[in-house]
Order: sequence, then C-alpha cells, then structure tokens
Amino acid sequence: ASESPLLNDLPEAQRSISLLNGRELRELIQLNTPVKAAMVEWLTWMRPNLITAYENYQYLRYLMWPEYEKAGLPEALLFGLLAKESGGRVHAVSRAGASGPLQFMYQTGLGYGLGRVDGFDTRFDPQLSARASVAYLNDRFAELNHNLELALAAYNGGEGRIRRLYAGSGGKPYWDRRIRGQLPAETQDYVPMVLAAAWLFLHPEEAGLVFPTIDATPATLVLQQPTSLNELTMCLGQGDTREGWFRVLRNLNPRLQPHAPLAAGTTLQAPRRLVDDYQRWCVAGERLQLAQQLAAASKPTVPPVGAVASAYRVRKGDSLHGIARRYGCTVGTLANANGIRAPKYLIRPGQTLQLQSCSRS
Repeated sequence: ASESPLLNDLPEAQRSISLLNGRELRELIQLNTPVKAAMVEWLTWMRPNLITAYENYQYLRYLMWPEYEKAGLPEALLFGLLAKESGGRVHAVSRAGASGPLQFMYQTGLGYGLGRVDGFDTRFDPQLSARASVAYLNDRFAELNHNLELALAAYNGGEGRIRRLYAGSGGKPYWDRRIRGQLPAETQDYVPMVLAAAWLFLHPEEAGLVFPTIDATPATLVLQQPTSLNELTMCLGQGDTREGWFRVLRNLNPRLQPHAPLAAGTTLQAPRRLVDDYQRWCVAGERLQLAQQLAAASKPTVPPVGAVASAYRVRKGDSLHGIARRYGCTVGTLANANGIRAPKYLIRPGQTLQLQSCSRS
C-alpha cells in the first residue's frame, strides 16, 4: 500500500503498538475510498460509539493488550476489532450467536480454547477472548500471506470462504474485486470499519478526535457486606464518569449477573479509584440505604413482552443466548429444557420455548 501524507511516523517510544509481523501498521492501512468512508461513519453519527468503545477498552486494557503485545500484534488492531465487534461490551451477543468482546461463534471459539467452564462461557472472558483472537489471526496470517485485510475478512466472513476466494483469485489482495466483490455486504463494510477505527486510535488528533483521559489503574475490591452489582453500581454513584460504573464492573467481572447476591468477602475486579468510593458510599449511610431499597425493588414482577405464562414465542432476530439472558437462565439450561442441541442452539421464529427453568419466568 502507498503511504499517505496524512500518516506521520510514531515516536520511537510508541513503535511497539504499531508493529505487525515486522511491519508498521501505518504501512498496512491503505487509506482508500472504503476506509475513508468508514472514517466518515466513525467521525459523524458513530463518534459516540467510538468514544464509548475507547472508554470501555481503557478499563479492559490490562487484561487484553498483553495478549496482543506478547504476539507482536498492534494495539490499534485490537482496538479496531473491539470497537467494531462489541463496542467494548463484554457481554455482547449478536443475533447469530457470536458472543463476547471479540464476538466468537461457539464452534470457532472451541477451536481456540473457548467454551463452557463450570457453567461460564469463556467467550465472555476478555483476557481469554483476546488470547483466542491472537491465535485465530495468526492462523489466518500464516495461510493468507500475512495480508491484514484478508485476515479481517476471514474474522467476519469465515476462514473457509476467504481461503477459497484467495486461492481462486491466484493470491490477490483483499481489495481486488475478485475477492471483495464476492463477499457479503456486511464483510465488505466490516474490514474498512476495523481499519478506520485502528487508524483513528493511532491518529485521533489528525481527525479532530479527542479520546478521554481515564485513570483505569486496576485493583481488587473486597466486599464488607452482602450486595449485588446493581446495588453496588447505584451506591457508588457516577463520580467523574459519563455513564457510571455498571458497564465497567460488568466487564471486569463477567461471571457475575447484575441481580445475583454477592456475599461479604467476595473479591471484585475494579478500578483503583473505586476502592475509596466504596468505603465512603457503600458501607453505611443514606445512599447505601437507597441503593438497597432500589435493588430490592428492581426484580421484575411482570413477565416481559413476549412471555405467555411460563413460555416464550420466538420472534425473528431472536437468539437463544439473548432469550436466556433476558429471562435469567443459562443457555445450557434453557436448551436442555427445550431439546435444543449445542453448540449452534438453533431456534426458529414461531417456536415456543418453555421458561420454567428461568428465574424471571
């Protein structure tokens, strides 16, 4: 790819974040029309999404970035994937069932060390998903001549399809119409969106983009009394954040459900600055009392729309993962109760699911 005059050399101290198999990321991101069009998306109506993804990533960085760093992959690539795949929401689930911060399908995840462990789907673990992502990308680099765009296309559109197109084209690059022109619109859009987010991560000032400065220093928080993530979020308040602490605590403690009771002595992962706030607001006082009252009142007593007695009729766009989360049960439990087979957990519109095994049925 030709070098754009917009791309300046990074300071030497930052070179470690831009290396990809011995080449700088700036040499690999081609600022062609599709990538520029993707930058328009990120810098206009999707700007809030990009900034939120950056904020979420800062709190997850200590878990995810070391996996990329050890493999020599650029941090900007990790951010680009995270921004496009989930916006940094660890519990994101797509309509197709792709799950976690880096959106692995279940079967693909199994091939890269992800799966169910003690009832927890490790696709939702930010560190393990980053590790799996590194392994997946390195496999694609090895078979696709280290072409970044082709590896990203495989990440979204499936490695089998990309291998066939690559071989059938005689080894052409991704932007060749014999490859890109044969891909679904979603994948055609996906690759430039990831590349554009990566470029903006490296060069925000050139695009008039201001990412917030965040103190995300990690720490552990030991609970002094029983609570829940919902209650804890409310008593901690908002501090100097835009959106409070719910997403941060959920992301850093992916095995915990918001309503689930947490015993005194439970250890949570949290930003260091929350340790003092916890002592100030969540051990005693009026704010704690209000949070406790609100948490107790937040349990739904009316079934959500779509539930009839203890059953749910599947609608177009539903996934078993999303239904299970909505009604407070695990995917495995809901699948077993309805004779749905893993790992694809296929359901169809109009199908009736029994919800007796779910806590919110």
